[in-house]
Amino acid sequence: MITLNRRKALGLMGGAVTAAGLATPALSQNKKITVGALRFTSHSGSFVAVERGYFADAGLDVELKFFQAAQPMAVAIASGDVDYAVTAISGGLISLADKGAIKVIGGALSEEAGIDGQKILASDAAFNAGLTSPAGLDGKSFGMSTAGSSFHYMGSKVAEAEGVTVKFKPLQKVGAIIGALKSGQIDAWSIVPHIAKPLAGSGAVHIIGSIADYLPDYQVTTVFTSTQNASDEKAMTGDFLAGFSKGVADYNAAMVDKTGGAEDETAMVDLIHKYVYTDRPREKAAPSIINGSMRLNAGAALNMGSVEDQLNWFKSENLVDAKVTLETLVDASYVETT
Repeated sequence: MITLNRRKALGLMGGAVTAAGLATPALSQNKKITVGALRFTSHSGSFVAVERGYFADAGLDVELKFFQAAQPMAVAIASGDVDYAVTAISGGLISLADKGAIKVIGGALSEEAGIDGQKILASDAAFNAGLTSPAGLDGKSFGMSTAGSSFHYMGSKVAEAEGVTVKFKPLQKVGAIIGALKSGQIDAWSIVPHIAKPLAGSGAVHIIGSIADYLPDYQVTTVFTSTQNASDEKAMTGDFLAGFSKGVADYNAAMVDKTGGAEDETAMVDLIHKYVYTDRPREKAAPSIINGSMRLNAGAALNMGSVEDQLNWFKSENLVDAKVTLETLVDASYVETT
């Protein structure tokens, strides 16, 4: 068995290395594993499962490792630095799946009718110059972390629907994209509501549309792991998904369905604030956390139709090998699929 280091994993993503490398298996009892996440409210399933002991109940000793973009998480899974992660499908993730290194095993966040989802934003300068709706994106610059990121996919789909051409600008990290948008270095971007709404509220940017209008039922993020964990560590993988799903259920009840009332919502905001907007006092972070709530996938169910659409787009843009199949990318044996 070969365990990839970060350099080799990056090579796989670029096609430079052809041998697959798989992560080292965890210990058999009280398994110590590392879970990758972003400091987004959409990753709250993992936060809740850690804080409320759901992973521990499943026999897992979980350490969270935080990233600033999707692609580095895919590298970390392939290199064995991370065991499970939640993030958007990227070209790098698909390329690593093609090399036999990783598998998508569930869904985490989806656009849903009636739930306020991801927003399309314009810089103040671009808005004042006439970019007041996605129809005005022709010739404008659109921020993304890297080529083949979810931002690239969303921007391309919006542009295609509007019959316009946009210029994508890779800025690597979410923080850098926000800075570029606020300063007018880029014209537009799309992002989850807990980030979009505060930016718009500050007056530095403007909301000009919603991703759900262009990508209804979009599977925004997925749960993924190494191919070895998916195929050879089925009990551990099932335990991870069980703990994660309990965290998701608590989050949805408190923040989306609000079945627990104000007390439950307050407790959930307190929990999430340990991980999201940690640089802000609780009273300033709470409105963004609450207003940015989107439903997480119950039971980590996966929208295969959306995943297939994303895969086909990556192939059409020559960002991944044209021969990659849905079965190569996804192990659909763990969760319900639609």
